[in-house]
Amino acid sequence: MTEDALKGRTIAFLVATEGIEQAELTGPWDAVEEAGGSPVLLSTEEGKVQAYHHLDKGDAFAVDSAVSDADPTSYDGLVLPGGVANGDQLRMNPDAVDFVRSFVASGKPVAAICHAIWSLVEADVVRDRTLTSWPSLQTDVRNAGGTWVDEEVVVDGNLVTSRKPDDIPAFNREFAKQFAG
Repeated sequence: MTEDALKGRTIAFLVATEGIEQAELTGPWDAVEEAGGSPVLLSTEEGKVQAYHHLDKGDAFAVDSAVSDADPTSYDGLVLPGGVANGDQLRMNPDAVDFVRSFVASGKPVAAICHAIWSLVEADVVRDRTLTSWPSLQTDVRNAGGTWVDEEVVVDGNLVTSRKPDDIPAFNREFAKQFAG
């Protein structure tokens, strides 16, 4: 991704209050910043969110805005970082699910990795779409009418999806293309 490829673009990162896979937040966040974009951290609550390195506590990150106060039209792209607890909590939050649904419907790019796919499933936006995720979610994707594939990164329209932290370089490359327009 070239420097300034995302200049002037504001990218929302939506997470729950804890259980975020830190690499899946910071890797894409850094990529957005390196490309000249402005990442904004949205969460289900104001304050701080707790990230993890799989099961070990990682860093805490300050929230810029609660998703209940966020307007999807204010952002040029959406990143949904993974983490089992993060994905599970996010899909149970009506404001987060509505935000994701609105964002996908807008046609703007949405990038989701690992267990973040649950938010897409809950928002009912995977029907007739092809995507990937952590392998344990493939039945959820299929039950929601989507096609699950085991690939490093999948682009289907405005959706970019990946499986796990090892896929972050490919994930970043593909979402940056989408976010740059």
